[in-house]
Amino acid sequence: MQIIGDFFGWIMYFCYRVMHDYGLTILLFTLITKVVLLPVSIMVQKNSIKMVKMYPEMNRIRAKYYGNNDLISEEQYQLYKRENYHPMLDLIPVVLQLIILMGVIDVIYKPLRHLLRMAQGTIDAVVRAFAAATGMSTEVSSIQIQIVDFLAERGISESFFASVPSDVLNSISSLNLTFCGIDLGAIPINTGGISYLIPVGAALSSWLMCAAQNRANVLQSEQSRANKLITLSISVGLSLYLGFFVPGGVGFYWIISNLMSIALMYILNYFINPKKYIDYAALEESRGELEKLKSYGAQSGQKKNKEYAALEKRDYKRFERYPNKQLVFYSEGKGFYKYFRDVIEYILKKTDITIHYITGDPKDEVFDLQSDQFQVYYIGENKLIVLMLKMDADMVVMTMPDLQKYHIKRSMVREDIEYVYMDHGIGSINLMLRKHALDYFDTVFASNEIVCREIRGQEEKYSLKPKNIVPYGFGLIDNMIAAYEGGEKAENDPKVILIAPSWQEDNLVDLCIDEILQNLLGRGYRVILRPHPQYVRHFKEKLERLKKEYEKREDFMLQMDFSSNDTVFNADILMTDWSGIAYEYSFTTLKPSLFINTPMKVMNPDYEEIDVVPFDIEVRERMGISVETDSLDTLPEVVERLLTGEDYSRERMREMREKYLYNISGSAQVGAKYIIRRLIEASGR
Repeated sequence: MQIIGDFFGWIMYFCYRVMHDYGLTILLFTLITKVVLLPVSIMVQKNSIKMVKMYPEMNRIRAKYYGNNDLISEEQYQLYKRENYHPMLDLIPVVLQLIILMGVIDVIYKPLRHLLRMAQGTIDAVVRAFAAATGMSTEVSSIQIQIVDFLAERGISESFFASVPSDVLNSISSLNLTFCGIDLGAIPINTGGISYLIPVGAALSSWLMCAAQNRANVLQSEQSRANKLITLSISVGLSLYLGFFVPGGVGFYWIISNLMSIALMYILNYFINPKKYIDYAALEESRGELEKLKSYGAQSGQKKNKEYAALEKRDYKRFERYPNKQLVFYSEGKGFYKYFRDVIEYILKKTDITIHYITGDPKDEVFDLQSDQFQVYYIGENKLIVLMLKMDADMVVMTMPDLQKYHIKRSMVREDIEYVYMDHGIGSINLMLRKHALDYFDTVFASNEIVCREIRGQEEKYSLKPKNIVPYGFGLIDNMIAAYEGGEKAENDPKVILIAPSWQEDNLVDLCIDEILQNLLGRGYRVILRPHPQYVRHFKEKLERLKKEYEKREDFMLQMDFSSNDTVFNADILMTDWSGIAYEYSFTTLKPSLFINTPMKVMNPDYEEIDVVPFDIEVRERMGISVETDSLDTLPEVVERLLTGEDYSRERMREMREKYLYNISGSAQVGAKYIIRRLIEASGR
């Protein structure tokens, strides 16, 4: 504070030399700081406009990925990066204001040093004389102010100042710290009376400041009512409280600063008008979409909390009390059991190992499979954090990446737990997972050789500890192959083209579905559009538009029922963008896929740091044909080539499947045997 005080002390000194009035000096000083900081205020104004301008897209991200906080954070980070937005810039004025306030406090408390520019030795002599005569400690922060007040009241004739030169005393006694009848050197809580106007004025100016910000500040005006109320309460309460316990000059500075900030805010809004840059209609529309989801989520959450809290509490205690746990599977929710099923069933059949299966969904169908050897627990996300930190087992198997990076951590109880990652897809782990998503796993079940090369490439590039890589395969596709080969094969006339897009941003439904349909309908095919279930959930109105526009066509169908995979198995060609359904379809049916090259979904923007072509890119050109969005008029020719070309015969597709998928129809046995072997080794340690 001494350094900051000396810097601002010089500014205050020159202001005092100009104004010769203490109150006007503080006023001029405040004006100078506002002018000097004007470039910062302009920068923050523009940054705030940029932030609010992004709000519609941010609201839609929150709505699209509602409940998935990690994915929302990742998407918002990418948005900030794309728009070159810096969240920390808005803190700069706050930090600068605090620094200035610290300087003002030091200047107000030390008028002899800063306003009169006395040498430190002279100040020390005056302070010692005053302290010796009054019994006051020289360490009292306000002692210089009290010396000024004392000399102003009693003059320089006091004998205990005899050792101090008269010109020094005259200089001090000439210093008038009052303004409009209020002693700005006095501390209101000590003096009372009219000085109470200072803390009251500080609180009132803070209230005006908040009220003005809530109406006119581009960023603050978009905050929720609760946030505005919290800001108002803290600002007014703090200003009132501090106003009573610091010299009146500090409170007076705060009043003037708030009033000038209000004026500056309206000036900036006039010259940099937010309405010229922000689409407020789109903002309101996106806010309405999000609020509708929140309302539904809140109602569902209340019901769920009431209904399932007891189940979670019971299962948490049951899991903790179970002794000598060997094997734990963690499922993020309903629908994930299918990725573990065959491995779990093999272990249950071949061993007496008790499997502990944690699910984040109290309505998970896996509860129906519970037995003495297969213990199932419902643990919600909040309790899961603690449960994972206290995990005591030999092995934990999960499909959720980013272990140790976010809320789910490795155990603090045991360091020798083997954490196994089983992917719920067969795509690139380097492209489709966040950077370093698997760094803290000990073992990875790999679906194909490319994934193995990616993991080894990451280990070499980032100097990571080598992982155990199990050439596993993908159990879900094994089951699809078995179901398909055991069922009847449809001979379609006309041929069926199934369009099954992803629901990521810039998917083919949003970008080019009308142009695709215009090039395929009326060409002797039957076209079925099967949107992603999440797309149906979030963008039903867009699908209703398509249904209304094409419902009279006999060669088109919009499928919204996802209870069966018959449509997928029976199609002659599958068309998608970057959805993993292409791998499931082509690896199962040995039929080709047609890819539309919409913008690629990239979770790791640094994926090219690893010198391995991602699975999703390499296999794309071997599993079918890719078409650019500006070449959709070639779709009829591409379809005919896929249907009749030798490059996409069943034998060629079978060779491709053998190359790009481990242990076809035998992955469960490979994965289960690895787990069993490792648990036997762990029990011998």
